[in-house]
Amino acid sequence: MNTDKYAVKKDEKIKLSDYPTTDENKFSETQLKDELIPKSIKKLKELHMKLHAQEEKGIVVVLQAMDAAGKDEAITYIFSNLTAQGLKTTSFKKPTETELAHDYLWRFREGMPARGQIGILNRSYYEEVIAPRVHNLLEETPLPDELIDENIWNARYRQINDFERYMVENGFPVVKFFFNMSYDEQRRRLLERMKNPEKNWEFSFNDVKEREHWDGYQGIFEDLLTNTSTEYAPWYALPADDEWYSRYIVSEVMVEALQRIDPQYPKITGEEKEKLKKAIRQLEKEE
Repeated sequence: MNTDKYAVKKDEKIKLSDYPTTDENKFSETQLKDELIPKSIKKLKELHMKLHAQEEKGIVVVLQAMDAAGKDEAITYIFSNLTAQGLKTTSFKKPTETELAHDYLWRFREGMPARGQIGILNRSYYEEVIAPRVHNLLEETPLPDELIDENIWNARYRQINDFERYMVENGFPVVKFFFNMSYDEQRRRLLERMKNPEKNWEFSFNDVKEREHWDGYQGIFEDLLTNTSTEYAPWYALPADDEWYSRYIVSEVMVEALQRIDPQYPKITGEEKEKLKKAIRQLEKEE
């Protein structure tokens, strides 16, 4: 797969209409579920196990989307296959009073992975340049008045880019997925959740309320992608109307990210090797 097709161009003004919500050239669902995704996940598991064993680098994964676009499902079908000890998943909601008393990036440190881990942010610090703009929430936050002006969003983009560069330069590559879903597809999925008793638990009345702000969200997403897709921390715009194909893209992008790291199992040498041989002989005598 050519994943570059879904990478958001840096240094260009982004229009989401240039990134389709469905791909006409996608594989069949049967082929994706029975062949391509299992094969990709197998490679991902092998590489992730080496990353976890080596404990030199980690990966930050950002998932961002409108409601019902497929973030949770990507975690379920892709990342849940990885070894639990090397995986950290964190979901972020509306900030608490304690969190508001700190700088806006403070609370997101909790979700950062350790070396040897993949850290998944189900929603992320990007919420701080989305929700406050859609709902005009800045006035409700304890920010100094001189910081609240028309430049605040560009300042935050710069700060986020600097934070991601900091993570990359400290051995934590950043990979970001935007689930690009159409208005009609969201309607279909929300109705399915509402009408199917087994899926009612997935539905929130707030999902319908937020849908009223669709155009505002889309404009902010375009601005966000334009300003924060960088060479060192790229965004990938997934054709999220195609659920299984999107999951396949996520898996393949993650395989490529790990292949660039090229993790290896630690090798035992010198004195430790002799200790290993001794331990083997000791256990073999117990037969």
